[in-house]
Amino acid sequence: MRDTSVAAGGAAPLSPGPQQDALLAAVGQEIQDKGFVLASVDKLVNWARTGSLWPMTFGLACCALEMIHAYNSRYDLDRFGVVPRPSPRQSDLLIVAGTLCNKMAPALRKVYDQMAEPRWVLSMGSCANGGGYYHYSYSVVRGCDRIIPVDIYVPGCPPTAEALVYGVLQLQKKIQRTGSLYR
Repeated sequence: MRDTSVAAGGAAPLSPGPQQDALLAAVGQEIQDKGFVLASVDKLVNWARTGSLWPMTFGLACCALEMIHAYNSRYDLDRFGVVPRPSPRQSDLLIVAGTLCNKMAPALRKVYDQMAEPRWVLSMGSCANGGGYYHYSYSVVRGCDRIIPVDIYVPGCPPTAEALVYGVLQLQKKIQRTGSLYR
């Protein structure tokens, strides 16, 4: 039977790709030969974590607009399993986008503390990374890494939606490299 699924825009049929086809063929062959598949629990759990990142979006300034663009149809972070959640208790990724002021820092820390382990933080934009244009202002925190630990930094003022997608892909690679169930 032919694959009748169509890519976005009605272009060509979607294909999982040669690497995924080879992997599925190898797994299918092992199931036929032995009746079961052996896998490392760490690799299986990390694979599941990379395919279901649920971010708590913490949009503070103009970088939040680019973060919103990354969820729209052109860049579609949903295809990577990145689905925004409205509650920190349901999230495992915190995306900090924009200028972090001194008055907002305790709220950021509270949101971070409410997230369940394992949790990751992606700092998006020059202001979130190091204070940006407002670095010398009395009311600006010079980087959200002074309040919470940051795993991935996405540079730019504001960074493009492509840069955020690339940052999420880098975070997925980092999660896959994690050697144990505990962070």
